[in-house]
Amino acid sequence: MKLKKYIIKRLLTAIPVLLMISVGAFIMMNLAPGDPTDLYVSPDATPMQVEATRRALGLDQPYPVQYVRWLGRALQGDLGINYSTRYPVLPILVSRIGPTIVLMGVTLLVSYLIAIPLGILSARKHGTWIDNLLTGGAFVGVSIPNFFLGLGLIYVFSVQLGWFPTGGMSQLGGEGGFISAIHHLVLPVTVLSAFYIANMTRYMRSTMIQVYGENYIRTATAKGLAAEVILTRHGIRNALIPVITIIGTDLPRLVGGAIVTEQIFQWPGLGRLTIMAIQQREYPMLMAITMLSAVVVLFANLFVDIMYAVVDPRIKYN
Repeated sequence: MKLKKYIIKRLLTAIPVLLMISVGAFIMMNLAPGDPTDLYVSPDATPMQVEATRRALGLDQPYPVQYVRWLGRALQGDLGINYSTRYPVLPILVSRIGPTIVLMGVTLLVSYLIAIPLGILSARKHGTWIDNLLTGGAFVGVSIPNFFLGLGLIYVFSVQLGWFPTGGMSQLGGEGGFISAIHHLVLPVTVLSAFYIANMTRYMRSTMIQVYGENYIRTATAKGLAAEVILTRHGIRNALIPVITIIGTDLPRLVGGAIVTEQIFQWPGLGRLTIMAIQQREYPMLMAITMLSAVVVLFANLFVDIMYAVVDPRIKYN
């Protein structure tokens, strides 16, 4: 019951936070240089034509009026109109969420399935060549930029070897399907997961080393418990508490990384849509993407707090 009240309290607290984020995002977008009307009128347009375009886009009113109008429509589920296509923003946004969720979900799944065992192995082989190899590989994975790794993989495995497609979510003119989707996912997931595998491996290693130094681990060892029992019953459960924090921060960070990766691999998700909205100064679309990202961050933090209580029953929320 206490946890339920805590969740409700956090959700209510998120409302003013989202409101402040929307105000900040609206101010920054309107302070950016340039005018959306420049993209939709000819260079020889008359001032009357420019003003008519601004009026059609809803940009002729003062900024406070524009924000209040946007907020009122947003609360009713209307996120505005896309300037270039004149289509509602919400259906366009919804159509791009699916591919991004697939990309992010597979990336996180692959990253943690690989990183957690590697971190445990590195901790158990602490000080050996295996530990040094995994630690060195983790530093390389953290340091290499997404765009550099993506372009390198495209050149080697797509251009030179022809093993994987250069981009997209399905083959042009093909029937698609599960196998085709997996084939197109390999390279972008590899690029995105490289950082998260390296980062999680480092954190899991350091946490497990710390856990193995605790008194209860020494006591379990002195009692003659098998190494596997100590690892599963005492080691991993206690090591997961700080690791959950990293998982909570990975999700918002993954959204930012997906913007670059989706653009490189022409993945039809929110990241590529964000780049297009920035280039075309689609303020309603940018506002919608910003608010969606803020909601993801807030729910990720709430998920972390809930998982704390699940993993460690000693944690109580009053």
